[in-house]
Amino acid sequence: MPGYGWTLKKLRRWGADNLGQLVSRTTLRTLLKQAGLSWKKCKKVLAKGKPAQQAEYVQRFQRWFEPVCQGKLRLIYIDEAHLHQDLALGYRWSAVGEADWVPSHCPSLANRLNWYGAYDFSRGQCLLWHQHKCDSEATVAFLHYLAQQWPPDPSQQTVIIWDGAPWHSKAAIVRQAAEALGFSLIQLPSYSPDLNPIEGLWKWMREELTQHHCYKYLYLLERACLEFIDRINLNPQAIITRLWPKFDLDPDYEKLLFSF
Repeated sequence: MPGYGWTLKKLRRWGADNLGQLVSRTTLRTLLKQAGLSWKKCKKVLAKGKPAQQAEYVQRFQRWFEPVCQGKLRLIYIDEAHLHQDLALGYRWSAVGEADWVPSHCPSLANRLNWYGAYDFSRGQCLLWHQHKCDSEATVAFLHYLAQQWPPDPSQQTVIIWDGAPWHSKAAIVRQAAEALGFSLIQLPSYSPDLNPIEGLWKWMREELTQHHCYKYLYLLERACLEFIDRINLNPQAIITRLWPKFDLDPDYEKLLFSF
């Protein structure tokens, strides 16, 4: 049968073809649960990740933590995300035996906000700014906006941590602007979104704002996003707890990278 992964349909077919037994779905579910299995959504592993670079970065981050606690170092994570006006589907509680329909205004896929986000791990604050697209010029503009909202403190080093997007790592005007504004730039290991805690901010926003809800107008989505940031910034401890960075690597996850 085509496709990847075992489903009840495939297991029933296998049992009929190889064992001569057509097992009911209820029996199969019972057997699978007894075997310690459950039906779950798979998670994608970025096979191009480099475990050695990730381990080196985590060790480096561990050395940064004490200066952060002492107020000598300020860590700011930056990333970009695209939030669409249309709804995202997900799980929720609904009536048994009834379809759970969610109305959509059918906005175009082009109706989205290209957000720049910053997460100040040292202070438990988040910031949003959006532009028509994400490129070198927009990144420079965002760095200037960041410096206005969160001015670098001469008494401490301000380090920006972000991924290797071309407009981050290859644009000379971005590096020059960061240096002029008093920011030091650190690039995450390639294909390592799990090492950037601001990824959790995007997940948090989508769960609260666009999951099961379609915005009639794009400006309503923009307003909801900014209000969300204002709301969570009232509780810095909750932000730090939810967006806590990785201090060590999961050996089971690292084995998957080595297996590719």
